[in-house]
Amino acid sequence: MHHLGVSEQPEPQIPARLVFRVPTVAVLAALLFAICATPVAFGAPGLVAIYLIPIAAVVWVLRVRTTATADGLTVRGVVGSRALPWASLKGFRLSPKGQVRAVLTDDREVPLPSVRTRHLPALSLVSGGRLADPTVAPETADDDEPVATETSDTAATAAEPTPGVPSDAEPTPESGTESDPDARDAARARSTPE
Repeated sequence: MHHLGVSEQPEPQIPARLVFRVPTVAVLAALLFAICATPVAFGAPGLVAIYLIPIAAVVWVLRVRTTATADGLTVRGVVGSRALPWASLKGFRLSPKGQVRAVLTDDREVPLPSVRTRHLPALSLVSGGRLADPTVAPETADDDEPVATETSDTAATAAEPTPGVPSDAEPTPESGTESDPDARDAARARSTPE
């Protein structure tokens, strides 16, 4: 309702589940490879095995993913999957190429397929605040002093998106909400030094 020109802000919808994976359209590339390989595959005995390449690519695209829910992360590989409850996570280790690994409480690391540093705010949202949102500056008692944040290329519980790092996967909200490009642009603007 509008009262005297003041509009109520709707609360942001938190998706029940986010899936980070290679876009399914990549299957078309594997199928195109299979079609183009057909003359070669039947050119000599034994070359039919070349069809294993596109089959493996299709299985990889359809199977490998990271799913984030309110309960935790599920990391699914080609042959198996692993559940990681939020309580078992200590933080994330970030690579210079933008890849993310989950650091468990016992300091073991688990690669998170298709998750990049720019996806960390979405993971924070789905975790219900169990993991800190890297795009929000910590609250300080004195606003005149600059906030010192600990940064590292190798370990952080939260990290800012790395400008110029290409990403090959988009998170897929399955509750009908879309990620907000304006919020990402605002986060990038906050992360650039003045």
